[in-house]
Amino acid sequence: MLAAIRSAAVLGIEAYDVTVEVDAAQGLPQFTIVGLPAGSVKESRERVGAAIVNSGFVLPPRRITVNLRPADVRKEGTAFDLPIALGILAATGQLRTTALEDCVVVGELGLDGLLRGVRGTLSIARRAAQIGATAVLPPVNAAEASLVRGLPICAPQSLAALVTQLRRGPPERATVAAPVARETSEVLDLADVAGQEIAKRAFEIAAAGGHNVLLVGPPGAGKTMLARRLASILPALTEQEALEVTAIHSVAGMLSAASPVVTERPFRAPHHSISVAGLVGGGGVPRPGEMSLAHRGVLFLDELLEFPRHVLDALRQPLEDGRVLIARASTAIVFPAAFTLVGAMNPCPCGRAGDPTGSCLCSASDVQRYRARLSGPLADRIDMHVTVGALPIRTLSSGMRSASSAQVRERVERARVHQRARYALLPGVHSNAGVAGRWIDANTRIDAAARELLAASAERLAFSARGYHRVLKVARTIADLDDAPSITSACIAEALRFRPVSAAGGLPSLTPA
Repeated sequence: MLAAIRSAAVLGIEAYDVTVEVDAAQGLPQFTIVGLPAGSVKESRERVGAAIVNSGFVLPPRRITVNLRPADVRKEGTAFDLPIALGILAATGQLRTTALEDCVVVGELGLDGLLRGVRGTLSIARRAAQIGATAVLPPVNAAEASLVRGLPICAPQSLAALVTQLRRGPPERATVAAPVARETSEVLDLADVAGQEIAKRAFEIAAAGGHNVLLVGPPGAGKTMLARRLASILPALTEQEALEVTAIHSVAGMLSAASPVVTERPFRAPHHSISVAGLVGGGGVPRPGEMSLAHRGVLFLDELLEFPRHVLDALRQPLEDGRVLIARASTAIVFPAAFTLVGAMNPCPCGRAGDPTGSCLCSASDVQRYRARLSGPLADRIDMHVTVGALPIRTLSSGMRSASSAQVRERVERARVHQRARYALLPGVHSNAGVAGRWIDANTRIDAAARELLAASAERLAFSARGYHRVLKVARTIADLDDAPSITSACIAEALRFRPVSAAGGLPSLTPA
């Protein structure tokens, strides 16, 4: 007897249809799974067999063949346990073959028949909604799936409970409590940072326009403290952005049952020993890396020049495209990676270059060799280069506090309103950093004096074409913060302040601005 159960699997962050076909034929007892199953899928034979018996059903001594269609795509994970078990019960006459006609079924089975959670539930739920099916999945994943509005969800506790429902009629719709947002363990405020007004202004511009920032300064100047507060001044995630971020974290297995939705901008700070695969993503079945986990948020690379150069250069294409393409022999997988990059580095190996006290002992060749670890093409893709000088002790002890994160975020959100209106007809563009520089040049009002200042500065400072347009985009963000309809000379002048002299040098001067 033949049975077919509809399921789904995740490739990248998108789900695709999988049909679990089960044939229970006469012959010597055998349990075979075909259709390019990975090791974790092959092991489901033992889990499914034990779960069926321990749930009070019969696993007859037949030749059981399970095919995962399409058979030319590799299957990975434990989500096929439940559809395989239901297929065996239907193929052996213990369940109606039509009981799950309009359902998409996923779930891992324990040996006792209880349902356990799986990765990528949100992507699978979105696919089920697209085809008008009911999602049958473990209770631990129900809250995550409920983020897809209007999706019927069935979330039984066990295989036995689900079969009991199906013998009575259609699967019962579960009542799912509204998902609870994850709470941050620490409240970080920009007002906690003493001094560094230029760096704070740079962060406000970066948050308003989505620009990348490089902080250069001695140890203890406050670079890390500043970077960890950038997320606190970014605008709140929209509903669509929250779904994108949640889907990525779901595929990576980073969601908990208690808080299955991400509502705050991610902040990722990997160690400098990270590999290219850890940063970009990869693996036998590719998983998102730190770049994708930082999607719509902040990727902070502390001690930037301690990262291997080939790891840093892997950032170049994602910084331009806002996505990561991982190519394999059989397929190519795309992960979103639209993040704001913040790098922090010392100006020299000892960290004291440019110190007015003259305490740096590094030779000129040591400094040049150290700073050459950051390639010119990558430095050119970082919109704003900021020197963070050491603070006088008097400044630290003064107790003066600057604007809070809430006050800065209010200005940032107002600037983003201008950008959403400006780019409403451009698909996928949400901020000034994400639009083509040519579009800004052709479709934004630029004062004649401002255009002349930018052209003259670009020639004198040997900007690349990319550098020219990045200055223009930063200036557009400054104008948005000022609620100005056009880019003025003052906007261009401030944007130039944060641009290195040349992409070849790639770094700002060692003296504070």
